Amino acid sequence: MNQNVKNLIQKLGEAIHESVSESEHIAGVVKNIREQGFDVLLMLEATIGLNELDAEEADGSEIDGETLDGPFTSTDLNFLKSLRISLSEDSEENGRRLGSGTPDE
Repeated sequence: MNQNVKNLIQKLGEAIHESVSESEHIAGVVKNIREQGFDVLLMLEATIGLNELDAEEADGSEIDGETLDGPFTSTDLNFLKSLRISLSEDSEENGRRLGSGTPDE
């Protein structure tokens, strides 16, 4: 992994830390816990996984016969396929829609 990627991962960690530490919602919940007589120690662990993209994937073109339209990466699509969830129009024909919450029988 090159130094530029390592620096970007470090920045990502700092951004996550900043988001959590500046969250008014988190601060409010911590305050409520302290009002109940407890001290709060919040430790978060983040795992950052990287998969190198090939040239086609990086420019958003077709992957494995599917065009990546919208917010989904090829990893997202593979995960959804493993759960037998389809994003195509034929998913409604099979009684399965994204987010329906019930697996196919």
